[in-house]
Amino acid sequence: MTRRKVIVDQDSLGPATTNLQSVAMLLNAPEVEVLGLCVPTGDHWRDQQVRHALRFLEIVGRTEIPVIPGATMPLVATPADCRRWESQHGKLVYNGAWDLARPGKWDDPLHTRDLVEGNPTASPSSEHAATLIARTVRENPGAVSLWCAGPLTDIALALQLEPKLPQLVRELHFMGGAFDPAGNSPEFANSSRREFNLRFDAEAASTVLRAAWPRITCSPIDVSQTTLARPEFFERIATAGTPLSRYLDRYGQRNRPIWDEVAAATWNDETIVTDFEGLVLDVELDRVAHYGDLLSWLPGHSPGPGGCMTRVQRKLDEARVYEAFGSLLSR
Repeated sequence: MTRRKVIVDQDSLGPATTNLQSVAMLLNAPEVEVLGLCVPTGDHWRDQQVRHALRFLEIVGRTEIPVIPGATMPLVATPADCRRWESQHGKLVYNGAWDLARPGKWDDPLHTRDLVEGNPTASPSSEHAATLIARTVRENPGAVSLWCAGPLTDIALALQLEPKLPQLVRELHFMGGAFDPAGNSPEFANSSRREFNLRFDAEAASTVLRAAWPRITCSPIDVSQTTLARPEFFERIATAGTPLSRYLDRYGQRNRPIWDEVAAATWNDETIVTDFEGLVLDVELDRVAHYGDLLSWLPGHSPGPGGCMTRVQRKLDEARVYEAFGSLLSR
C-alpha cells in the first residue's frame, strides 16, 4: 500500500498539548508517511519548541523523523508592532511567544530552558523548513501534502523560494481561522474572527491564502472549540502501555479543546467531516482594530484578483473524531 506523504508544519509547544498530540495522531496513522516536522515560532519561540519536538520523538521512538527549524519571526510583524497595536486597540487575550505576562515565556527568541519531560539528546536538521518544503515537493511533484497547525510563516517563505509550490503539492490542509466559535472563550470576546494562528503572522496567512492551491482545506476553530479531550479518553489510551501512552498519561491536557487533533483526524479521514462550505479566504492586513482577523467571501463576491476556493469544515461527526483521537493515540 502506498502511504500518503505529508510534511507537518507545527509550532510544537510541549509536552503533549494539542500541538504534539496531533503530531502523534499523524505519526500513528497507518497509511501516512511523515516526511518531516517543521517548527516555526508560534505558541512559543521556535528554538524552545524544536527541543520539545525532538524530545517527543525520542520518547515515542520515532527519531527517524527529522525536526526542521522554521521561521523565528513573522514575515513583517514584530513584538514592538504588537505592543503598539495593543496600545491603540486593547490587549490581546492570547499572543503566543509574545505573551510575556504568562509563566514560562521570555522575550529572547534564542533563549531555551530545560524541559520538564527531559532534554533531547538529538539535534535538529541544519536545513531551514522553507528550504526543505520547496526541495521535497520538487522531488515528489503532486505527491506531498502540507499539514499546518501553527502560523503559516514557513509556507509563505517556501512560496518565495518556489513560486510553483501550489502546483507541486497534493494539497494544503491547515488549522486556523475563526468565524463565530461557540462557547465562552475570552479569546473571541472582542472579535469572533480573531484566531491566533492566522493573526500571529497575518501577512504570511494572507500570502498563503491568496496562492493558487489545487486543493486547500481549512479546519477552523469553530469545529473544534467545544470538542474536548475528556479524561476517559486518556484512561483508554493509558491501557495501551506504550511509551506514547505513558507520555500522554503524564502530560496530556484533559478537558481542553482538541483544535489540532481535529485537523489531524479530518485530514487523515475526510469522511469525518459532514459539511463543507466553499469560501474565498483572506486576512485583514490594515493595522486597524481588526488586523489579523479572518475575511471570507462567497464564490464570485471576493474583491480583485487572487485567492482560491477554500474548503471550510463546518460540521463534524463528533463521535468519530473522538474515536480517531482514542484509537490513533493508542496504537
